[in-house]
Amino acid sequence: MVRHTIEKAAEIIFSLCAFMAVAAVFSITLYMIANGLPAIFQAGWKEILFSSVWQPTAQEPSFGILYVILTSIVGTFLAVLLGVPVGLLTAVFLAETAPDSLAAVIRPAVELLAGIPSVIYGVLGMLILNPFLYRLEQKLFAGSQTHQFTGGANLLSAVIVLAVMILPTVISISETALRAVPPELKACSLALGASPVTTVFRVTIPAARSGILAAVVLGVGRAVGEAMAISLVSGNSVNLPLPFQSVRFLTTAIVSEMGYAGGLHRQVLFTIGLILFVFIMMINGILSSILKGERLE
Repeated sequence: MVRHTIEKAAEIIFSLCAFMAVAAVFSITLYMIANGLPAIFQAGWKEILFSSVWQPTAQEPSFGILYVILTSIVGTFLAVLLGVPVGLLTAVFLAETAPDSLAAVIRPAVELLAGIPSVIYGVLGMLILNPFLYRLEQKLFAGSQTHQFTGGANLLSAVIVLAVMILPTVISISETALRAVPPELKACSLALGASPVTTVFRVTIPAARSGILAAVVLGVGRAVGEAMAISLVSGNSVNLPLPFQSVRFLTTAIVSEMGYAGGLHRQVLFTIGLILFVFIMMINGILSSILKGERLE
């Protein structure tokens, strides 16, 4: 009787927690739609989505965020392209080849990276990475009459910082997935004459691809939603997303102007938040469908 009561109470508590999670997502969705749509109807969706001119405080304001959207897409893609291979190979090293003494040092370091506040990444990028890229920029564009020097605060700097920030997530989850691969698979591969390296890339990683894709999903979410660190290293100007251009991401557009915006300007910032919300949901939906397909196989 007591056991049945405890199980029933646990079932109720778990159901309430699940309901609260669903209700929170539903409430956030409604709030973003309610606050993001009015500006689309007032300023026009073509003006917001397909114009590249962002001048919200001008006498004739313009609210084009095309370059901001492109910057978020390009920056996230490049950060994942740079960070995921490094994180995956590090996870392979920790799971397969690293001596226990060395792995005992690297794992806490990775966990420490995950615990560092994002603003610290931004400050370190601003103090170390930006000056280095500025010197590189001076060498590459010496004598150029058209290039606008950014002091190293550009898309490339933002991409590198984002790539470093997603490393802990990719490494930790990928290592867990690799360690969950049944040892019999690796033993069979080695028994058939495959080398340890071939076994890792032809057997272990394919067997752990669902977990690795989950790591990529979380890494993409971290990269898309980051604001504070990026605002310190990207230059925060609306430009075409080129490597040595000062750029602005969707998140930094909201952070940098929400404090003083009013009227239609403030509504457009909520519209940017709605676009960011849809962007993240689309990415999660696509990657989740890939994960489901992997599980069905």
